[in-house]
Amino acid sequence: MNVFANTVVSLVFKLYDERNQVIEETSDPIAYLHGGYSGIFPRVEEALGQKKVGDSVSVSLDPADAFGDYDPKLVRMEPVDTLPPDIAVGGYLVSEQEGEETVWRVTDIAEGKAVLDGNHELAGQRVRFDATIVDVRPATQEEVTHGHVHGPHGHHHH
Repeated sequence: MNVFANTVVSLVFKLYDERNQVIEETSDPIAYLHGGYSGIFPRVEEALGQKKVGDSVSVSLDPADAFGDYDPKLVRMEPVDTLPPDIAVGGYLVSEQEGEETVWRVTDIAEGKAVLDGNHELAGQRVRFDATIVDVRPATQEEVTHGHVHGPHGHHHH
């Protein structure tokens, strides 16, 4: 069966950064609903169209097609004493504003101030997405209606 709109595609993938280092790798296949449901990067979805089980794709993604451009406005300095006591470089803080969650990465702590970066760690980077299709099946009507895969154990939301 080929990949087309409203099929559920299972794949294994490796994601590489600009230096060709593997930054993410699946141990178990991930499944997404094909057909513009935002389950996967649009450029990767495009490359997977019409492919079949066993086929592989390798897609280089510019920042705009992957994790977005780096936004210097998403970097803030905050006094350490206003932050949780266990804050450390490499740690994360989550803030919520008007229902929108932002994850801030702590990139530096110096002179009583912490540097918080709200950009995705891969923002501004080109990445390469290598994937191999391991399964293709028709989506159920319920999956199509909801716009995502429900998995082997029936309906559940995370």
